[in-house]
Amino acid sequence: MSSDAIPTTENQPQDSLISSAAGRGAPMPVVLTLGAVAIAALVACGMLWQRVGNMQEQLARQSAQSGAQSVEARTLAKDAQDLARDSAARVSVMEARVGELNLQRNQLEELMQSMSRSRDENLVADIESAVRMAQQQAELSGSLQPLVATLKSAKKRVEGAAQPRLAPVIRAMDLDLDKLSRMSVTDTTGVLTRIEDLTRQVDDLPLINDVGRLRSRAPESGQASAEQAAADAALSPTQWAWWQGQGHRLWVAVRDGASDLVRVRRIDHPEVALLAPEQGYFLRENLKLKLLNARLALLSRQWESARTDLSSASAMLSKYFDTRSRRTEAALTQLQQIQTNLHSTEQVKLDDTLTALATAAAGR
Repeated sequence: MSSDAIPTTENQPQDSLISSAAGRGAPMPVVLTLGAVAIAALVACGMLWQRVGNMQEQLARQSAQSGAQSVEARTLAKDAQDLARDSAARVSVMEARVGELNLQRNQLEELMQSMSRSRDENLVADIESAVRMAQQQAELSGSLQPLVATLKSAKKRVEGAAQPRLAPVIRAMDLDLDKLSRMSVTDTTGVLTRIEDLTRQVDDLPLINDVGRLRSRAPESGQASAEQAAADAALSPTQWAWWQGQGHRLWVAVRDGASDLVRVRRIDHPEVALLAPEQGYFLRENLKLKLLNARLALLSRQWESARTDLSSASAMLSKYFDTRSRRTEAALTQLQQIQTNLHSTEQVKLDDTLTALATAAAGR
């Protein structure tokens, strides 16, 4: 509605009242009152209209601001949607990369585990091979030193690997090392060396009826006499030392001659004195064969056979060789020591270590 229509409709009753009051002859105060009321009503209507207009303008401004804010909000929403789509795309790319990294990490861990497992398997296989070889060497040589050294070296290698699953192997090695420390074995290598030394000494051992070896001492006494004669030549025949030297040489000559003429010796086995010189050679060769058989028996781990051959060799030395000779006494003593130290050795078994290595190789 327009601004001119409002006062027109409102003033029509008032004009009619004024005209009617004037026509009737109403009093002046009433007229003035009515006029004041009409003016107040007009002023109120104007103020109300102005306020309504202000409200309309404010609503228009607010509507315009709301529209601008709505447009801005739609723009921001669109930007937010674009940003969200971009972020979602980036998140998808990052998730894909994270998935690839996880896959690569898993593959790397599997590769490292495979390499570690392969290294441990190679270590276990190497140690098992070394232990079995040392065990065979110990069985052949009769010495536990190579086996003990191999176990100690293998224990250090396993400890250096620092793998928890190889801990049972270390415990098994400790048990076997303790078991080996309580075992008593024959030093086969040392015994074989002593038997070889005895074999080389057989040709130098004197027989009981070996007269030629006794006569071989005569040149030595003659050489001593020559030295004594050279010393006496520097003396004068008038000196007592010269006469004493001459008497000593005469006594030695008479004694040696008498000993060559008659020799008394106790012989427990009469057949020994009847041995011909050429039979002495076969006797020595037979003794060498006895020692060689004992050596072969030791190498083949036949302890009883080795004892029998050594006892037979000792009996031959006591029966056919001169026991008063230092060489014969030394040979007999050496044979007795060998027989004393010779005892059967139980088979070396490293069941604990080999079982632990087999378990570790199986991956259990």
